[in-house]
Amino acid sequence: MRKVFLALKEIKHEKFRYTLIAIMIMMISYLMFILMGLMLGLANENKAAINSWRTQTVFLNQNANGSLNQSMITSPQLSRKLNRHEALIGQASVVLTRATGGHKDKQNAQLIGLDAQQFIAKKRLQLVAGRQTKNDHEIVVDQGLSTQGYHLGDQVRLNGNGQGFKIVGFVKNAKLSVAPVIYTSLANWRKLRGVNSTVLASGIVADQNVKGSAFPKLSRLTVSQFINKLPGYTAQNNTFTFMIAFLMVISLVIIAVFLYILTMQKMANYAVLRAQGIPARHLVNATLAQAALLMLCGVVGGVIFTWITQLLMPTTVPILMSWPAIGGIGLALIALGMVGALLPVRMILKIDPIAALNN
Repeated sequence: MRKVFLALKEIKHEKFRYTLIAIMIMMISYLMFILMGLMLGLANENKAAINSWRTQTVFLNQNANGSLNQSMITSPQLSRKLNRHEALIGQASVVLTRATGGHKDKQNAQLIGLDAQQFIAKKRLQLVAGRQTKNDHEIVVDQGLSTQGYHLGDQVRLNGNGQGFKIVGFVKNAKLSVAPVIYTSLANWRKLRGVNSTVLASGIVADQNVKGSAFPKLSRLTVSQFINKLPGYTAQNNTFTFMIAFLMVISLVIIAVFLYILTMQKMANYAVLRAQGIPARHLVNATLAQAALLMLCGVVGGVIFTWITQLLMPTTVPILMSWPAIGGIGLALIALGMVGALLPVRMILKIDPIAALNN
C-alpha cells in the first residue's frame, strides 16, 4: 500500500502532466478498440451466412481454387445422394434493382440458390419478418436491406433480368463477402448463371465433418479453409491486426518516454529519499504503480468511450464489439505499460545519492 500511496501523492501533485498522459493512453486504447470492432464487424459480414448454416465442411469443384463463385458441380461428380446434413448451394454475384418512381435503386448482392428440401432452406434461415418462398418468383433477403428502403411485397429484378421477383421475407445473418444475401431456388440460380440442368450447384455444404472420400471427385475444405479463401478476407484481417499491434508498440513507447522524462526531472528528489535511507525498491514499486494506474485509467476511459460509440454508431457501419477481446487488449496494454516503466526503473536503481546531490 505504501508504494500506491506514494504513486498517488505524486500524481496528485502533478495533476496536469499525468492527466495528459492518461488522456493519450485513453485515445490510443479507444482507437484500438474501435479498430478491433471494425475488424470483427467486417469479418462477420464476410462470413455471417456461412456461420448461420453451421457449416463444417464444404465441397467444391477441384479446379475452383477454393472459390465458391468459380465452382460448378455436375451430376457425374456426385458419387451418392446427399443426406440430411448436406445441401447443395448455388452462388452468384448479382445486382438487385427496384423501380422507384422515375429512377432505379441498385444494390450489389450475393445470390444463393437452395433446394427447399435440404437442411439450409428447412432449418437454417432465421426469418425476422415475412415467410419462406413458395415458388420461383419469390425471394427472401438479408434484413439489412429493410433499412435501405426495401419492404415485404416489393418487386425487384436481378441483373436487369426481365423476370420479376417478390420479396416475401427478411433473414437474419444473411451476409456474404460484405454483401447482402438473396435466397432463391437452384432453378433460378441456373437461369441467372446460364447453365443447363446437368450443373447442379456451385458447391455442397455440410453441417458436420464429412471426409473427402464421400465425394472423391470434388475438393474438400474445412469451414476455416473456405472462409480464408473468401476474396480479401485474410488480407483485411491481417491489415487490422498489424494496425492494432503497431498501436500497442506506440503505447509502450509513450509510457516509457513520459516516465523517463518525469524520472529525469525528479532525480534530485529520489537522491534525497535514497540519502534518507528509503530503499530503492520502494521508489521502483512507486514508479511501477504509477505506470499501472495511468494505464488502468486510460484503458477504462477507452472502454467507456467505446461503449458510448457503440450506442451511437449507425447500423450501416459494420462494427461488432467483442468485450472479451477488448478486455484482452486492455490487459495487454496495462502489461505493456509496466514493461515501458522498466526504463525509468533502471535509472532509479543506478542512483548514487552523493553524486546526484552534488549535481
